[in-house]
Amino acid sequence: MSTHVRTSTAERIASVELHRPEKKNALTGEMYLAMSEAITRAEADASVHVILLHGQPDCFTAGNDLADFLAAGAGAGVATPAIGFLSAIRTARKPIVAAVGGVAVGIGTTMLLHCELVYASPGARFQLPFVPLGLAPEGGSSLLLPMLAGHQRAAELLLLGRPFGAEAAVAAGLVNEVVPEARLLAHAREAALAVAALPPESVRITKELLKRPHARALEERMAEEIRIFGERLGSPEAKAALGAFFQRKKG
Repeated sequence: MSTHVRTSTAERIASVELHRPEKKNALTGEMYLAMSEAITRAEADASVHVILLHGQPDCFTAGNDLADFLAAGAGAGVATPAIGFLSAIRTARKPIVAAVGGVAVGIGTTMLLHCELVYASPGARFQLPFVPLGLAPEGGSSLLLPMLAGHQRAAELLLLGRPFGAEAAVAAGLVNEVVPEARLLAHAREAALAVAALPPESVRITKELLKRPHARALEERMAEEIRIFGERLGSPEAKAALGAFFQRKKG
């Protein structure tokens, strides 16, 4: 278990906290493995009815730790732990509630497409920077985001890759409600408690029915995205864009 992913179970809620604040909760392979294991344990635990995913009130996650991600994926194209996490969150049968404060970059945004309830603070900043980095969408975002937001809005968010705020995330269907930062985690937990108090089998069936119409298409699309993402990692465009990104970070 990663020291940067904290887990606990209480009141029928399995809490999964990203805790690497010194790096804005940038995700490493170890953290992906820990999150996948936490979801698997929650799925197998009959006492757990809901999964609550969060970071700190001022930071959800800056997305992939690019140095770690590129090193891990150098031989295979895409880092396997990230793929495993995306599979775990896609196939989870129990509802997932997310609390998003601060930055939610890349997979920090796309993972929210697989959650049932998402709450964000007014200062939350979302971003899908795949195209500016010479890459391609992941996490099923090329399928799910147009379904939620419509083609034009999804194209704007994915093509331009610009940061957008909590209200825009609500308008795009990514977020249910904007909540004051001081109340964010408490509000998300209250929502999780409300779901946890419902008949669990009814909740499970309803989630399955909601997701069933696009389940096969989503599985196929995510596999296609992974293949293309791996190809893009080795492309001259991505190498140039990622090289420029690291230079800006050093500067």
